[in-house]
Amino acid sequence: MMSFLFVVRRALAVAVLFLLIMLPALAQKAAMPAQKVANPAWLEALVATSPVLRQHHVGVALADAATGEKLYELNADRYFTPASTMKLLSLYAGLHMLSDSVPSLHYVVRHDSLIFWGTGDPTLLHGDVPSRRAFTFLQSRPEKLFYAAIPSVPAYGPGWTWDDYNYYYQPERGAFPIYGHTVRFYGQAGQPLPQVAPRFFRPLTEAVAAGTPNPTDDHIRRPELENRFFAYPSTTKWVDETPFRTSPALLQQLLQDTLRRPVGMVPFRLRPQDSVQVVRGLPVDSLYRRLLRVSDNFLAEQLLLLCSSRLGPDSLSTIRPIRVMQKLFLADLPDVPRWVDGSGLSRLNLVTPRTMTGLLLKLHQEVPEARLLSLLAAGGGQGTLRRRYRPVAGKPWLWGKTGTLTNNHNLCGYIRTKSGRLVAFSFFNNNMPGNDAPVRTEMERILTQVRERL
Repeated sequence: MMSFLFVVRRALAVAVLFLLIMLPALAQKAAMPAQKVANPAWLEALVATSPVLRQHHVGVALADAATGEKLYELNADRYFTPASTMKLLSLYAGLHMLSDSVPSLHYVVRHDSLIFWGTGDPTLLHGDVPSRRAFTFLQSRPEKLFYAAIPSVPAYGPGWTWDDYNYYYQPERGAFPIYGHTVRFYGQAGQPLPQVAPRFFRPLTEAVAAGTPNPTDDHIRRPELENRFFAYPSTTKWVDETPFRTSPALLQQLLQDTLRRPVGMVPFRLRPQDSVQVVRGLPVDSLYRRLLRVSDNFLAEQLLLLCSSRLGPDSLSTIRPIRVMQKLFLADLPDVPRWVDGSGLSRLNLVTPRTMTGLLLKLHQEVPEARLLSLLAAGGGQGTLRRRYRPVAGKPWLWGKTGTLTNNHNLCGYIRTKSGRLVAFSFFNNNMPGNDAPVRTEMERILTQVRERL
């Protein structure tokens, strides 16, 4: 069977030849003015007369998912900060670059030693999508275990907010994650110290004296550069997650503590005679479903590293799979996205509404509809949409991916209209002043009318 890397190289050569042949036609197409969409008057009026949408930047693009026909556009060619809607691009990368299961780790056997390294798989003992396959493999092997740290990405992505290091939604990235790179705390009212998982971090957790000011109103605070966790007293029961600082030395300690056997460290160096093997993990859809429905930033970031591992086992990169996807699979999008991370945490990401709707059209063409909709959050059902877009007669009618950063709220997905048509849509709101709740309510009002009238 041809390797994925060989396939990628051959596809790159084909893509270059295609561009050389088609460049004159593409240049002529680029010079032609875009055709104006015949927007429905009622939808134009809904958006234009909305006092909620009047003070910020709004972009919308609707298209028939089956035919690609454009149904409505507003500022569809303008660039917006997409936030977590970027996870749809990461999903698309995973669908093209991964098989039906997650590669959990790579390894080679040399005499009586097993040397292993990471693929970026985030599921090892993860609290929400836990996999024990790599754990069972390492625990049961008769060889001596040695971990090799391969070149990988920095802990944080470009354009991330530095002071979010304390919060569950911004764990550090890495080649060989364990426990989702977070510590879970379970507090009881009146008890100074919470329960801690994993137990390794219990000695590093301290109680803050009653009456100590808590300016951020957090249950747990961690100093930026240390793995020390301070628990504030509470009068109610609570659960919290806080990322820990990662390092190869800490990973070695955690593996030894969990596996109950020695784990050595060696420099990463492949030899010509090495036969690199892979341990398979969870089905990929379990990863996709979790990262899309609850907008899990960590899983999305690690997904791009998993894609990178398919391009070669010797290093992990976010930029490498992004470049492959843009050159080979996404060159036909209306506008080139500025794509810098897997989760959308970065404010350096930029996309246009018509590009995101174009991506939704590609997904619908390439993925069976039932599977595709099952991966997204359903209105009134799961995750970020569980309180909005409630089902009608027990049936969901909207499936989507939200994207929220301070002053920005976006939604991309699909609407099943009363007529039975499936509409792909992108609805972007950037630079909103104040609370985003009125904007969410207004979006729901407008998209409900889309369901009723298209």
